[in-house]
Amino acid sequence: MKLLVLGGTGRIGREIVAQGVARGHHITAQSRGEGPHGLPPSVAVVRADPSDPAALAGALAGQDAVIYALGFRGRGEVSFFSATTKALLAAMHTSGVRRLIAITGIGAGDTKGHGGFVYDRLIYPLFTKNLYADKDRQEALIRASRFDWTMLRPAPFKTRPGNEPFQILTAVAPGTRLSSVTPAEVASLALDCAERGLHQHQAAFFGHGVAA
Repeated sequence: MKLLVLGGTGRIGREIVAQGVARGHHITAQSRGEGPHGLPPSVAVVRADPSDPAALAGALAGQDAVIYALGFRGRGEVSFFSATTKALLAAMHTSGVRRLIAITGIGAGDTKGHGGFVYDRLIYPLFTKNLYADKDRQEALIRASRFDWTMLRPAPFKTRPGNEPFQILTAVAPGTRLSSVTPAEVASLALDCAERGLHQHQAAFFGHGVAA
């Protein structure tokens, strides 16, 4: 497959790029900064503003699918995720690419309050609450689109796999708690969805933990 990875030089994007190359895909990685990026030599790196629909349409030309793995750090009101998603959807319309895998995260939609004590009581209210208010807007834009989308909502990131079972849930019941997932696991599921058409028109909450 030919895959465009938005945020291809970030933490999750690098994992997707590396695993995608290992699986034999032709990868284009979008970056907001100049190199060197330390990516495999077979990867095409495109410097593009992810809020510019024309730049994204150029990067999307000839691709089979796009994986949204952009990240943002900041306090206060956030509009980065909704603005870049709006630009991406416009670019997909222009380029004719229909398959989108968007990595959002725990705290979006009905996953709020299901990340374990530390995340729910400390990390979310102190650090990520405003990010996820915008990720809710991002998800609403994706749901309203006519593309073949999948939204992936990973549990809190950890460096090692959790001891509890790995779960992929498309409905979140009271009592569900998923408290860990590794970047490698996120990348693997994103690529599985791109390759096999998994979870189309679904939001999948995943990671290690307990499903009620």
